Amino acid sequence: MAASNQFTTRGIVLARTDYNEADRIITFLTPNHGKVRAIAKAVRKSQSKLAGGIELFSVSDLTFVKGRGEIYTLISSRLQKHYGQIVKNLDRTNAGYELISQLSKATEDQLELAYFDLLKYAFEALNDESISLDLIRSWFAAQLLKLAGHSPNLRTDINQQKLIEQQKYEFNFDSMAFQTSQAGRDNFAAPDIKFLRLIFSDNQPKTLQKIAGIGQLANKSLPLLQSLIKFK
Repeated sequence: MAASNQFTTRGIVLARTDYNEADRIITFLTPNHGKVRAIAKAVRKSQSKLAGGIELFSVSDLTFVKGRGEIYTLISSRLQKHYGQIVKNLDRTNAGYELISQLSKATEDQLELAYFDLLKYAFEALNDESISLDLIRSWFAAQLLKLAGHSPNLRTDINQQKLIEQQKYEFNFDSMAFQTSQAGRDNFAAPDIKFLRLIFSDNQPKTLQKIAGIGQLANKSLPLLQSLIKFK
């Protein structure tokens, strides 16, 4: 087979489906080729050499061969990094599945390197039990929105007036910006908006976790961020 039909890349498993008696069809997220869908033949057999390199919540070195259709064939896999603490905690395991699902639904096949890095950094955070799950979820949603070009306006209100610390605000989804909060509505104060600015920046969860009260701020902002993911 021509060498051009074969390539090696790093990858993260997004989805796995059993196929035939011992095969699996796996969707990988890769840094250079976006999503790659491949068949791993005989991978469910106990002696399979591929099985160790396609663990969930891992980064692996993978080699594919392109077939006639859209599905590649995985011919080698080598585990590069396994985030084993995630699967030891049910809440973190479920959060990992949620983040993978969010990224997969929000993206097309042709992805840039930043999406691969985002999921890898999320695994690193989930692997560290000292980091709040609400913080990880909020940070991930913010970074996903940012990559998609849907960052909210966190500097001025719907009238282009600078946000001020003494005012309480509510979010206007049509304008993707804050407006003065009306009585009885959910509102965001200065600390909440500062938190949102931090998670839309280049800060990593491990750094953000050091901020006092970060878990409570993340918990309050999470519904807004999840709504933004759905709204876009």
